[in-house]
Amino acid sequence: MKHFRLILMAAALFTCTSNVDAQTLRNSSGNAIGKIESDGTVRDKSGNRKGQITSSGEIRSSSGNTIGKIENDGTVRDRSGNKMGKIESDGTVRDKSGNRMGQVTSSGEIRNSSGNTIGKAQGVDRKRAGAYFFFDFR
Repeated sequence: MKHFRLILMAAALFTCTSNVDAQTLRNSSGNAIGKIESDGTVRDKSGNRKGQITSSGEIRSSSGNTIGKIENDGTVRDRSGNKMGKIESDGTVRDKSGNRMGQVTSSGEIRNSSGNTIGKAQGVDRKRAGAYFFFDFR
């Protein structure tokens, strides 16, 4: 599960990595949980390669298999193309039924539906950060 969450976070960082070498992903305690390199490669906190996000939004595992997609409008789909939910332009994250799951703030804080901070993705596209923290790809 963590493997796929790191890959999803690649999508969150993909649009922001052209001006930096890597973006560090942090949990609610501020501990680094991984990073995304400028080419979209996702690494865990130990530096192991976990996957990649392509320029078309495909999320791929470390073996190159497509495991999901994050569309330009924020729709999150699984490997079969089924809608899992959506991340709205204001950072609100909704499940496939439209229920609010949480939010990605403009400062990069990731908050659950109760308003508690569950992570940090500073400088990351809100839609893609939301996909990492709120949707599980298996």
